[in-house]
Amino acid sequence: MEKELVKELIAVAKEARQAAYAPYSDFAVGAAALTKQGSIYSGCNIENAAYGLSNCAERTAIFKAISEQEVEIEAVAVVGATAGPCIPCGACLQVMAEFRVGKLQVIMANLKGDVLIKELAELLTTPFAKEDLE
Repeated sequence: MEKELVKELIAVAKEARQAAYAPYSDFAVGAAALTKQGSIYSGCNIENAAYGLSNCAERTAIFKAISEQEVEIEAVAVVGATAGPCIPCGACLQVMAEFRVGKLQVIMANLKGDVLIKELAELLTTPFAKEDLE
């Protein structure tokens, strides 16, 4: 992936982080999803007093893309105020697997400028897939 595109996705994720609704954890996260069509959708984490109803930034960005009928995701960037690069949770990785195109790139960063890029398959080796339902 081009270095400039990685920088753009991280910048979009950082900006999205500013809109996070995180009154319970005070842990704001931003994300950016790049679609096969070249669109970028941002997302932030949204918490709820009933914790199970909260949504991560990565899923918010992906769901925004899906709601605009762009269902093929090529890359996702995630940014948080973490010691190292912000790592997506398992639920987010599973959602990425559902809508991935090829070797989806996961760009993990923090506010200090640390960046780690991995292919989705390195983070989620055995996703649950539609074939598993047959």
